[in-house]
Amino acid sequence: MSERPLNVMDASTELSSRRTGMSFQRTRLSADRTLMSVIRTSLSLIGFGFTIFQFFHKLRDADVLKSSAAPRRFGETLVWLGIGMLVLGIAYHLMFMRGLRKEREQMKAEGLIVAESQFPVSMTLVVALLLLVIGVLAMVSMTFSVGPFG
Repeated sequence: MSERPLNVMDASTELSSRRTGMSFQRTRLSADRTLMSVIRTSLSLIGFGFTIFQFFHKLRDADVLKSSAAPRRFGETLVWLGIGMLVLGIAYHLMFMRGLRKEREQMKAEGLIVAESQFPVSMTLVVALLLLVIGVLAMVSMTFSVGPFG
């Protein structure tokens, strides 16, 4: 009779451990969604800024405008803002994931979770890094009139 409560307790502990392990996966996916929001906003800022810059640059080249300095600076500012936001979003994501991994390892060491699965490299992070490179290339192209976007 004393065996039954022990088995029920073991099953309950195992179920709790699995739920806790799954909550780490949900938290990781939530961090990825947050980074995707940063990517979406940064992409909008970079794209809109680059479009404004190019539009007024073409108007000036066609002698429609005498000076397009202010709108061009505004476009550059939007691109810088998008790049800065992306850098901060990537940094936050990396710090958050490092903290989540540390917490998971502590819980594993204490025997609170099984922790069989690893956190693979986030594809969202890879896309964010690629967008950062594209944003920097766009800024270099706008500033020096060289590169793939010039």
